[in-house]
Amino acid sequence: MSEIFSAHCVATGLLADVTDPAATIAGEPAVLIWHWLAFGLFVVVLLVLDLFIFHRDSRDPTLRESTVWTLIWCAVALAFNGLVWIWRGPEIGIQFLTGYLVEWSLSMDNVFVFAVIFNYFGVPLKYQYRVLFWGIIGAVVMRLTFILLGVALLQQFSWILWIFGAFLIYTGIKLALHGDSDFNPENDLTMRAAKRVFRIAKENHRERFFVVENGLHCITPLFLVLLVVDSADLIFAVDSVPAIFGVTQDPFTVFTSDVCAILGLRALYFLLAGVMDLFHYLNYGLCAVLIFVGVKMVAEFWLDDHLVHPGGSLAIILLLLGISILASIFAKRPPPVAGEKSG
Repeated sequence: MSEIFSAHCVATGLLADVTDPAATIAGEPAVLIWHWLAFGLFVVVLLVLDLFIFHRDSRDPTLRESTVWTLIWCAVALAFNGLVWIWRGPEIGIQFLTGYLVEWSLSMDNVFVFAVIFNYFGVPLKYQYRVLFWGIIGAVVMRLTFILLGVALLQQFSWILWIFGAFLIYTGIKLALHGDSDFNPENDLTMRAAKRVFRIAKENHRERFFVVENGLHCITPLFLVLLVVDSADLIFAVDSVPAIFGVTQDPFTVFTSDVCAILGLRALYFLLAGVMDLFHYLNYGLCAVLIFVGVKMVAEFWLDDHLVHPGGSLAIILLLLGISILASIFAKRPPPVAGEKSG
């Protein structure tokens, strides 16, 4: 059975055929099945420690705690990036870092939408972490599905790469012109379907997802929130996964950089949810990143050449985000008081 699975992975590009001399390009070691399993185990261990050791009790996270955990998750991602750099070489290492940065920056939009969802349902702050934890589990599964589908499509239809690029350009322009502030959980198709399929508990059951009420099995309003969170993340995955394919088409790099970014999404949410209004122009930076990656994908497909070195892509993305953050900071500075000396 394992031989059949490995053969399928080789055929779809997920694994390198180690019997093929061309399996290692430019001296890059092949990615084997145990590398995927080892990374999966690594993620499971991190999630178990996070939920059952460090955050086993529901409580309101402080700004200091959220800052520390954001730094910890970034340190974990960078440590893994260092391992990739040593194992597979600097080019793959830069591609991982660029993919991580793209996904991490696009997560800013998730933060705003998650805040809208939690405010709409009135979820207390101490229960939001539990919802986001299980939301991350769903996000990992969805991203893996999207990536496997994307790899299969690219293997069979290479021309789909420019369609991914065109979609990113369209999305970036659309967000720049209209934004996504009109998100309304009441219009979410998942929530409307869940209300028709499941019984919803009448009482508040704190952090529980499933209860028995009046002898009937019900889902709690908190589980309904989880469904809406995963539904919103599905929409974001449609943007973020093609964006990382614009950085690299290596499946292992796409998946690991994506997952390393979303693992720290919960801490990032609690750090930024209350101060998102301070980064008014960040959304335009994110739109510029989507457009840049989309243009790069389309141009490289039609010209059949790599126009921008991975290090150059990383520098351009950092520049776009940096400009939007600085513009936000300076735009929020209070006007000078009359008669006050500058400097």
